[in-house]
Amino acid sequence: MAKYIPQVEGIERKHMIRVPEIIREVSGIRIFGKRLKSFVFTTDVAIIKNTDADAVIAVYPFTPQPIITHAIILSADKPVFCGVGSGITTAKRILNLALDAEFKGAMGVVADSPTSNEVIKQMRDSIDIPIIITIVSEYEDVQKRIEAGATIINVCGAEETAKIVKKIRTKYPKFPIIATGGPTEENIKETILAGANAIAFTPPTSAEVLGQIMNEHRKKHKNRISE
Repeated sequence: MAKYIPQVEGIERKHMIRVPEIIREVSGIRIFGKRLKSFVFTTDVAIIKNTDADAVIAVYPFTPQPIITHAIILSADKPVFCGVGSGITTAKRILNLALDAEFKGAMGVVADSPTSNEVIKQMRDSIDIPIIITIVSEYEDVQKRIEAGATIINVCGAEETAKIVKKIRTKYPKFPIIATGGPTEENIKETILAGANAIAFTPPTSAEVLGQIMNEHRKKHKNRISE
């Protein structure tokens, strides 16, 4: 029987973004003593401060900048894993960004799929925090990634995610895997059953949350007039 968990909330924090409850079914990944099951995929500090996810994956499609890393880590009250670049970022810059992220207090760094194995090796020799490498296709050579020094695999395969996770899990029964869960609880459940240890959750944007709140206000005013 599941134990009752008391909840304490602030008066003004009723719109907190909660990760799907089903994510709690994963094993989690223990990193530096912290067991992490849910990762929120965002760089929005307002979302980061108002979500119950266990950790943050802060990856964005622009050239990574130390000031952005600093702002996110300073704002977060949970572990942050920072993006450090991809195939369009030079190896020297990726290494510098990885070192900077570690010095600023990031729990780990995230490298995109185009990042070469040589750069991963150089990062592994330079930093002492986990290196998460993103896998987007079942045809990527996961073994080479692991040999190069990747600590955690992050599977982002869209509708193929569960399939990719299952393939990796079959070959590597104990290697840590984070995976995008998808838009529904059914998708998340499928990914968990495929072997993911943790789930990356993409939250609604601040604009979407604010839009919902405004719609509620409009309905209240409309109802008052009709009365």
